Amino acid sequence: MPFDFDAAVSAPHRMQPGLRLLAAGTRQLTPLHPHERTFKEKLAVLSCHAPQALLVAPDFDAAPALSALCHQAAREWPDAFGWDGAIASAAQLGWSVRHDTPVALGESAPSEIGACLAGLPSGWRLAGLLALAFAEDLAIVDARRGRIAWLAVCLPSHWAPEEKIGRSFAEVHAPVADNALLVKAGDALIKLVSAGERWERFVWTVTAHAHLRAHPHAHPQLLAAERWPPGCDAGRVASLAHWRTEHQTFIPLKALQQAIFTIHVEQQPLATALHTPGRAAALHAALASMSDAVLAYRGLASVREPLLQWLAARAA
Repeated sequence: MPFDFDAAVSAPHRMQPGLRLLAAGTRQLTPLHPHERTFKEKLAVLSCHAPQALLVAPDFDAAPALSALCHQAAREWPDAFGWDGAIASAAQLGWSVRHDTPVALGESAPSEIGACLAGLPSGWRLAGLLALAFAEDLAIVDARRGRIAWLAVCLPSHWAPEEKIGRSFAEVHAPVADNALLVKAGDALIKLVSAGERWERFVWTVTAHAHLRAHPHAHPQLLAAERWPPGCDAGRVASLAHWRTEHQTFIPLKALQQAIFTIHVEQQPLATALHTPGRAAALHAALASMSDAVLAYRGLASVREPLLQWLAARAA
């Protein structure tokens, strides 16, 4: 599911829901293999920081939604994932989870994956297998109570999952700059994404942070308003800049009045992402139109001018 640059990057830039219907037949999950960067970062998080990634509201039962997700994973990628209602198998990882117990699929199954799954709290091993088997981070939205009820988020983008669990859409988006449109649409959006149709949206930013995991408590420097070294010129900014994107989709669970929220995080050097003058020009226009509040929220206030200079030169 590639990030749609043309649809996502526009001017004037506005913080808004930006939902569109997902094209028929589009897969919403992306299998991972152990050699991939995303897998390695997820494995490290689940091995060492699982309480920051795996969270559930106290009175919420995630089992029906997880079963529905496993069924969809098996339909989309039958060669990579299997599910019979009790046993989940990830062939590309060499491991399965049977009644909450990790079981190797062969003698060559990577031991570090089994150790990670076995180290998770009881009741979380199926979620752990899903998190490692697919690139997407996952959340369950409970439309009946208008809240985020369950999270398996290893690669957050400058937010702490443990501070969002159990909260409403408005509370979750309260820190977002220029959030009036997002908050106003919150209740309607939660009802919409759980009603039966599949939706997607795209999110992007430019960051100096080089890792996929951008949990603010893991990297305290990200809490500072300025995330770039002081006094950067255009060349220095360009050398540090990374293009961070999220492709977000919703899997509706109408009968449950819930939706599974998928978040596919990708990151690459900005210079690599802007491989045409047109892309540089589009990003220049979007950045130039950002409000001061959005620039501060994204940590771009101090580098806006040198970044615009570099983008203008690249567009030319």
